[in-house]
Amino acid sequence: MSEPGSETNTAELFASPHRRYNPLTREWILVSPHRTQRPWLGHVDAPPADTRPAYDPDCYLCPGNTRAGGNPNPAYDSTFVFDNDFAALTPDASANELDPHGILRATSERGICRVICFSPRHDLTLAQMTQPDIRRVVDVWIAQTLDLGAREFIRYVQVFENKGAQMGASNPHPHCQVWATEHIPTEPAKELASLAAYRDEKHACLLCDYLVHELAQRERIVVENAHFVALVPFWAVWPFETMVLARRHRGALPNLNDDERDALADILRRLTAAYDRVFDVSFPYSMGWHVAPVNDASSAAHLHAHFYPPLLRSATVRKFMVGYEMLGEPQRDMIAESAAVHLRVLMQ
Repeated sequence: MSEPGSETNTAELFASPHRRYNPLTREWILVSPHRTQRPWLGHVDAPPADTRPAYDPDCYLCPGNTRAGGNPNPAYDSTFVFDNDFAALTPDASANELDPHGILRATSERGICRVICFSPRHDLTLAQMTQPDIRRVVDVWIAQTLDLGAREFIRYVQVFENKGAQMGASNPHPHCQVWATEHIPTEPAKELASLAAYRDEKHACLLCDYLVHELAQRERIVVENAHFVALVPFWAVWPFETMVLARRHRGALPNLNDDERDALADILRRLTAAYDRVFDVSFPYSMGWHVAPVNDASSAAHLHAHFYPPLLRSATVRKFMVGYEMLGEPQRDMIAESAAVHLRVLMQ
């Protein structure tokens, strides 16, 4: 963050190639604002069409239909949760380990994977749902976190959504997933280590302190209410990446009270609706919550969600992580401050 009196230097810095530091992962990204003017002759996706009906007889997630694994769905009228028919993890994997102190290391991993359909409607994403309906989704996230976290072998519960075919979603019926794992996955583990190191050094929460800076500067805030703030992180990599942060220090979704759950539903509705207005399409993204590990009262975790949308400059051009980003470090063209302004003006 700039010191008082250094605004000119900050403007000059942000207008030229520079690196920004992500304190959550302790990694750097390269920002190249001059590249927003470059012509695009690369890959262009076909414009995504969204002409889904309220009910699709061929959809294996719609009420009453048979899923791909052969199991029938009930005639559900709200949210619907089921064990993934093609789960990436199983709860009964036998314990095995290879070369635990050497180079060729491997270890078994137990887990449970579930799918949550947001509603019986085949055509309603979070952006199109009402706040009370999204609140029911939030309540299901919390119920699933508690249920899966009660298993003695589960250490972490990851809630995430892949929206749109561009993000690899295998079915257009709006849904998300919950994967509960025996170990803490790599990305939240990196963040938890950084949060713990900051707490030990500063005797404070990194994300609480970060939010104070953001609320004071207000350059990257997108939308806020009494309990949550959605912003474009200073270190954002994806063009319209955002982070949803709890204002109060909460470790996990079950720690939210009723007012906070309502406020979260409000933020999710407004943010996802703004995404859809950026290029006037159903905006694809991957979203997920980073939380405290199961039954870890000593964790430094601060509840937050990441939204990673791939669209770059139109509904047909998206960002790919290739070349320098795979071999060097992540890179973006549009600065975070400009992305926040663009999203903010689309709020309703």
